[in-house]
Amino acid sequence: MLRRKIMPFLMTFGMFLGLGKISKVLALDPFDGCGGINSATPKINTALGCIPVEMGAFVTWLLPVLFGIAGGIAFLLMVYGFILMTMSKGDPKAVQGAQETITSAITGLLISLFALFLLRLITVNILHIPGIN
Repeated sequence: MLRRKIMPFLMTFGMFLGLGKISKVLALDPFDGCGGINSATPKINTALGCIPVEMGAFVTWLLPVLFGIAGGIAFLLMVYGFILMTMSKGDPKAVQGAQETITSAITGLLISLFALFLLRLITVNILHIPGIN
């Protein structure tokens, strides 16, 4: 249904601009390769992979990605703080700045994990929202 409304618009827009190659790319079905639009959980094929279209499945797909990014940033900040500490050469201000960087990274990671715990507690155990496991 959505495909029938959007695809002609995209093809017309691409031809209007004289972008023949782009209009051919836009003519490809974005739902191909992801289980199709008529599957149990429809997904759309993007540069990030197959992303679910329905809200519950999208949130289930998005949460691990966001918390993975948060964990990666916290890890990189801890490594940066440890590098600052080794490069401080005993300077008390540099050591204090490195300790604050490491403490901030660990605090951010703990807040992220606590937020995940609260989200699951509220949505799964208390409200019983379907689609979020």
